[in-house]
Amino acid sequence: MNLSEITDGLNDEQSQSVTLGDAQNALILAGAGSGKTRVLTHRIAYLVTQKNTQTDAILAVTFTNKAAKEMRERLEVLLRRPIRSMWVGTFHGLAHRLLRAHPIEANLSAQFQILDQQDQFRIVKRLMKENQVDESKFPVRKIQWFINQQKDEGIRPSDIDAGYNYFVKQSVKVFELYEAHCKANELIDFAELLVRSYELLKNNTELLAHYQNRFEHILVDEFQDTNTIQYKWIKLLSSGKNQIFCVGDDDQSIYGWRGAKIENIQKLESDFHPIQTIRLEQNYRSTGNILGASNALIANNSNRLGKSLWTDAGDGDLIDIYEARTEIDEADYVVSTIQKYIDDGVLPNECAILYRSNAQSRGFEERLIKYNIPYVIYGGLRFFERAEIKDALCYLRLMETSADNVAFERVVNFPTRGIGNATIEKVREFAATNHTTLFQASIEISPSLPTRASNALIGFTQLIEQMQDEAKHLDLSEKVAYLIKTSGLIEHYSNDKTDKAGSKKENLEELIAAAKQYVYDDDSDMNEVTGFISLASLDSSGDTNAPENQNVQLMTIHSAKGLEFPNVFLTGMEEDLFPSRQSKDEPHLLDEERRLCYVGMTRAMKKLSLSFAIKRFLHGQSLYAYPSRFLDEIPSEYINSVKQKFGATIQNYKEEDTFNQDIQPESNGQISVGKTVKHGKFGFGTVLNFEGEGDSARIQIKFKQAGTKWLIASYANLEFV
Repeated sequence: MNLSEITDGLNDEQSQSVTLGDAQNALILAGAGSGKTRVLTHRIAYLVTQKNTQTDAILAVTFTNKAAKEMRERLEVLLRRPIRSMWVGTFHGLAHRLLRAHPIEANLSAQFQILDQQDQFRIVKRLMKENQVDESKFPVRKIQWFINQQKDEGIRPSDIDAGYNYFVKQSVKVFELYEAHCKANELIDFAELLVRSYELLKNNTELLAHYQNRFEHILVDEFQDTNTIQYKWIKLLSSGKNQIFCVGDDDQSIYGWRGAKIENIQKLESDFHPIQTIRLEQNYRSTGNILGASNALIANNSNRLGKSLWTDAGDGDLIDIYEARTEIDEADYVVSTIQKYIDDGVLPNECAILYRSNAQSRGFEERLIKYNIPYVIYGGLRFFERAEIKDALCYLRLMETSADNVAFERVVNFPTRGIGNATIEKVREFAATNHTTLFQASIEISPSLPTRASNALIGFTQLIEQMQDEAKHLDLSEKVAYLIKTSGLIEHYSNDKTDKAGSKKENLEELIAAAKQYVYDDDSDMNEVTGFISLASLDSSGDTNAPENQNVQLMTIHSAKGLEFPNVFLTGMEEDLFPSRQSKDEPHLLDEERRLCYVGMTRAMKKLSLSFAIKRFLHGQSLYAYPSRFLDEIPSEYINSVKQKFGATIQNYKEEDTFNQDIQPESNGQISVGKTVKHGKFGFGTVLNFEGEGDSARIQIKFKQAGTKWLIASYANLEFV
């Protein structure tokens, strides 16, 4: 392959990034829609074909399994050969590969199992109950979050000084119990994968030197989303002799709430000096007006590394802004507009409705049903997270090793076989006392149990032993098909007459197909079954479901990151909703909300519509709101004000403190609902309601600073703006 094949079709900045010398670290600031995936894949192709770098000397880190798969597929097309020896994957996937390769050095057995979030929750909950930690005072989810937060920072229980904080003291107590339980049962949760692999390298200088020398080039995608332990992991692998090539966009850092540190991308210059920064600013997705508005919005954030997106695709349509009276009106506007698009030949899946909170989806769903427009909520349960799939995989895990206690507990009585909680508790106690597995404990304790419980428990252990024996020589997909039938899962769902039983049967059949399609890596340190189980476990920590064809897409803005749609409706643009109320007093949180808005806007390719409601029923109460400050930050030359169907018009948001002046559904002289008023003490506000007439009238007003108040007209001295 010659150089022109690699650089053909790249713009100047992309080409410069791809062909950088291999002696310098690089930060590629890649704006939304600027072709970063192409730059990454072509960079690797350049290293392999032009610099004679071996594929196993390259480490490529992505943030989702989908991105890893896409990168691998693109590279194999570019290089015209498989690249199995190359380490490509997510942080969690690569950490898992490292631990499988060196379990002894990591103080693990070769049979360690990965815990997903649900399994982790159940274990934490049980440990809290067994150790009298009051769940009403210390919610399980909060304790679970605390544990994972510490691990994301690379912190162990022994590192934490709780001081006089009782919550932290109790959390550390549960953390210690949880770590002891995981150690005793050879369990690794997602956060532990990274911590354990980091400690493995840090504490083994020869092993660290081996991987530092092996990986001549380390490429990291979505660098702005790295957390503390991920950053430390990359920094540890950097020897100063290998090259770090980071691609990211500080303007799209929106995961601070789950541990991502925007300062990581800002620290690169000092920690990996010398480093060359290249900005990819040409956008291949959106029109000029969408980019102009997005640039103006994000310019209000401080401490940016700085870039300005542009396109040569023309200005395109202006951005529509719609002022709705209620969330029902907003949903009507959005869905009726989508119906018009469909009537004009637009496919439903070319339209996306984005919102800040999942709670906003209901109104849109109702209207889509009314209009008979197919839709899907993006971000539902991933395939490997579905209960029936997890049940089947637990049987597969027990077939692989009966020592898997987590799998045992999940399926010992599913499908129901008469093994109650009291029996399982006796098994747990026996296992703990005799330092054995739950499976072995079941065999040994059975003779001492009442006849019914004993027979049920013996029946289960014999079933697993039978499955282990009969499936020994079957290939992976045959094993999956066999266990689905023999375990009783398929019969259970065949006899289930509920609406979802059919889809669950189909999902189990799809698991067989997934096993057939699984490509076993010959270089792997796992056998085929363990590899498949691990893939399923790691997949459940990654991507959400891919959007389905021919359906309008509904999703949160967080879920929309990395996606694009011809027509985007960004809804709920109101103060306290977007930006969220929690962010208003924290500048760094407000900056992240603005970045989130920027991400939402830059999902649009051709048409962007923004909307807000004056009154919204949310979380069980009616709320009156001001338009989001983000609307103020969009210059008027990019805006098209859409008239409401009842005749009111959009206000000029640049005009200080005007709000809904034209809305007059009812009035009493000068007083009207929606009227902007000024009070000598409380400042500007909006009339929400009124009672009575003349000087004795009472007026309810929502003030910008002082909140909502009832005032008597004769004493209020209101100025009607």
